Amino acid sequence: MIYGVGVDIVKIDRIQSAVEKWGEGFLRKVFTENEIEYCYSKKVPYLSLAVRFAAKEAFIKAISGEITVSLKDVEVVTEGSGRPNIKVYGKVKEFIEDKNIRNIHLSLSHEKEFGVATAVLEARD
Repeated sequence: MIYGVGVDIVKIDRIQSAVEKWGEGFLRKVFTENEIEYCYSKKVPYLSLAVRFAAKEAFIKAISGEITVSLKDVEVVTEGSGRPNIKVYGKVKEFIEDKNIRNIHLSLSHEKEFGVATAVLEARD
């Protein structure tokens, strides 16, 4: 059963501007150490940062804002196959377990100006 669906789009230059203006403070407030390391291993880190930001926002929309979420409690990971996935921590993890959400499906894409993400939460019947 589908518990929730969320989608978000972000301008890549918006994330780049935030990083340039606030630097490490912005990065460490929004992203986990693993996310920062992964994104900065890429030729253009802002593309990966933008889609991860969009993924976190899409996930929050998918849970319908039922709880307050720290962005660092939602981590976008890349599996060995290259498939993106979401790991959750803290009270977000407790919420997911409480709602019997068994799968989080995530799709990410980016183009020159925009990053987009869709999250679908699947719960047990």
